[in-house]
Amino acid sequence: MSFPAPEIFKAYDIRGIVDRTLTADAVRAIGHALGSEAVKRGQRTIAVGRDGRLSGPELAGALAEGINAAGVDVLDIGCVPTPLSYFAAFDLGTDSAVSVTGSHNPPDYNGLKMVLGGQTLYGDMIQDLRRRIIENDLVHGLGTTRQADVRDAYITRVTGDVKLKRRMKVVIDCGNGVAGDIAPRLFEAMGCEVVPLFCEVDGNFPNHHPDPSKPENLEDVIRVLAAGDAEIGLAFDGDGDRLGVVTRDGEIIYPDRQLMLFAADVLSRQPGAQIVYDVKCTRLLAPWIREHGGEPVMWNTGHALIKAKLKQSGAALAGEMSGHMFFKERWFGFDDGLYAGARLLEILSASADANAVLKALPTATSTPELNLKMNEGEPHALIAEMQKSAVFDGARDIIKIDGLRVEYADGFGLMRASNTTPVVVLRFEADNEAALARIQADFRRVLLGARPALALPF
Repeated sequence: MSFPAPEIFKAYDIRGIVDRTLTADAVRAIGHALGSEAVKRGQRTIAVGRDGRLSGPELAGALAEGINAAGVDVLDIGCVPTPLSYFAAFDLGTDSAVSVTGSHNPPDYNGLKMVLGGQTLYGDMIQDLRRRIIENDLVHGLGTTRQADVRDAYITRVTGDVKLKRRMKVVIDCGNGVAGDIAPRLFEAMGCEVVPLFCEVDGNFPNHHPDPSKPENLEDVIRVLAAGDAEIGLAFDGDGDRLGVVTRDGEIIYPDRQLMLFAADVLSRQPGAQIVYDVKCTRLLAPWIREHGGEPVMWNTGHALIKAKLKQSGAALAGEMSGHMFFKERWFGFDDGLYAGARLLEILSASADANAVLKALPTATSTPELNLKMNEGEPHALIAEMQKSAVFDGARDIIKIDGLRVEYADGFGLMRASNTTPVVVLRFEADNEAALARIQADFRRVLLGARPALALPF
């Protein structure tokens, strides 16, 4: 037996290049390990969904075969957004679910996002699946696979909870990802007039890449908004668990500003609640949360890590700069771009001018996420070294929960090692361009002092 490639076992999920590092045999073996772990945890049934990638049917089938080989049953919920796989764990009572998805990666990628007994697998739990395969620590049985459908139940659950105060006209861009199969139906059921954009599910992603965190992937939404009379644009990533937002006049509302709106809304009903956000978010978020009666909690980047913190802390809401939003208030606490879009429209529908509400949110001069490419293993080594020895000019505070977030009187700089690709992630924010340039110069001095050959992206 050949063992799955070690590099596909990532920090938050399993991910690789189809037929190279991620083969059907590898997924079958992982399924057997996952089923064995499910048995250990007393779980007897796992819901399995898949996104719209061309490799999805074969890999989902192999996964089900592996899970069945451990004596665990599979409910195959078909081609659905990742949030619907999570929803199935609640709606079908399985408590366990796997989404076969490459998320926002290129078309030749695929992977697995896994939940067992209500716990998202990450870190050592994912590495333990590999250990089970290598050590043949597997249980054997004869599980069954049968079909199930949660799409109507999902739409019914969302529309039963989220109510618009008025009809809204919305551009919905799914980038040919799997959200295209359900997003137009959902928002029409809520009473919206929908302008669909690239809602045909096509794993080749022929129009633009389904990653709304990159501004170039929102250009089509901006163009359609400018040409028509829709009042907002919503964009979803490849598997529908992340949300991008564009105003009527073409301004991108990044997720940390979306989180301000969500926090104010949630805190109006749950005063004093904790709101969790990741280290990449704006420094304007914490004071906003306090002003609205909440307790801000900064945490590590990563959807699985944020979910674990949300569960452990009892917070009402969480979000991260990548676009994952996690509602515990009125929802289940998993990241769901579709539900986040619905909650956003509910808030905006209370105003006659959605554009004005969005544009009134506090903002600062900032950079997008910048990536410093390095060789495998180098980013974590560099950040560990920086945490020990780096000295920054004029820093008020240095936060080390995930890399280094250096707070200045008039801005912040961040450097952290990505847990998914061999890059150092950098982000900068300041009160003005001059302060931004000064903070970047401070980071440039520190980084080049440690690694003079680095090709910095700023």
